[in-house]
Amino acid sequence: MGFVLKLEQPMGPNATWLEVGPSDDEFTTLVLYSKSAMEQQKPSAVAHPSILFSTTDIESAYEKMKQNGVEVEEILRMPFGTMFTFKDQDGNDYLLREDT
Repeated sequence: MGFVLKLEQPMGPNATWLEVGPSDDEFTTLVLYSKSAMEQQKPSAVAHPSILFSTTDIESAYEKMKQNGVEVEEILRMPFGTMFTFKDQDGNDYLLREDT
């Protein structure tokens, strides 16, 4: 599909965070991960597509989404990144992570 590798970093034992995007200049990225890793983390999420968005200011995005009535979960600060899950009006889960 012509995507370029945007980021590759360790995500714990035997796991890698891999991001691809349309070009080096585009901010939009797709995160690729193994389905078995997701099944271990959150089995119910595997039945649906996972979509991840990136931001450069997660605190501001979190507060703005809360103020706008978006259902958000707590911010997670993991060794491999900071992120939180939010739901759309239909109850679908998405993830927003900070791109540092």
